[in-house]
Amino acid sequence: MHKTLIAAAALIAGGAGAAPLNAEAISQLGWLSGCWATVGAEAGSVEQWTAPAGGTLLGMSRTVKNGKTSAWEFLQIREVDGQLAYVAKPHSQPEASFKLVSLEGTSAVFENPQHDFPQRIIYKREGDKLQARIEGTMGGKARGKDFPLQRVGCEGK
Repeated sequence: MHKTLIAAAALIAGGAGAAPLNAEAISQLGWLSGCWATVGAEAGSVEQWTAPAGGTLLGMSRTVKNGKTSAWEFLQIREVDGQLAYVAKPHSQPEASFKLVSLEGTSAVFENPQHDFPQRIIYKREGDKLQARIEGTMGGKARGKDFPLQRVGCEGK
């Protein structure tokens, strides 16, 4: 069995007997790192992830509309309660954690069934394209929203 699948299975299993989270485990999500522009959105609408280090990936997203920042979010992928989790802190909302439930190659799924919306966050990378998706139930109806992203240079001045 492939080393990545074994480590991912140990991470997902959690609890007794699970492999401890370490730099190798978090590095399996290194394919998220870099700068990603939202396809079809106004310039400056981006999601950016640091390279894995110290047991974390750190990220942020920003949405620009009519030349102004309309939404932003601070992101982490790190250990929470002994499991790898996606931790989101959107502007003007409380922090929420979503546990890693699937990791296969360049595809990851995080879930929190108790969260209002979304209950699931999905990332899939294919080359220089990254598809982010949120899913869940809102008002008793299944909902989902896709966020197509394209790799761009990380510019800073």
